[in-house]
Amino acid sequence: MIIRKRKTDEDLPMELLLLADPSEEIVKEYVTRGECFVAELGQEIVGVYVLLPTRPETIELVNVAVAEEMHGRGIGKQLVMDAVKVASSKGYKTIEVGTGNSGIGQLALYQKCGFRIVGVDMDFFIRHYSDEIFENGIQCRDMIRLAQDL
Repeated sequence: MIIRKRKTDEDLPMELLLLADPSEEIVKEYVTRGECFVAELGQEIVGVYVLLPTRPETIELVNVAVAEEMHGRGIGKQLVMDAVKVASSKGYKTIEVGTGNSGIGQLALYQKCGFRIVGVDMDFFIRHYSDEIFENGIQCRDMIRLAQDL
């Protein structure tokens, strides 16, 4: 598997991006401001992440997704660790990520990759998404904010 920056003339892997964020409008907005990276296995894109500069010396990992049939193979962890490496190589001092309170697997993954919980944005998904989101039988309401010093 190789992880590389998405080429500007390449279609967005929207189907994958929408696995991590159900709003196509929001995804398109932050992808234009950030950098999109893809994981390829053979000729197939099986994973994606987006890095978005937010403040001086701080970058946010705003989307991490792996094709559902590829779950459980460590691809998500490779994507997150690649994002950390890229952010560090670009001179950022902090990388942040936010995930829903209902994303139990995602919360575990980020912490395994060295992120620490730094805050909660209460009702984020209620304020910013028109449709209710449920995951693991839990309504996704709050954004759990995590960060890692680089």
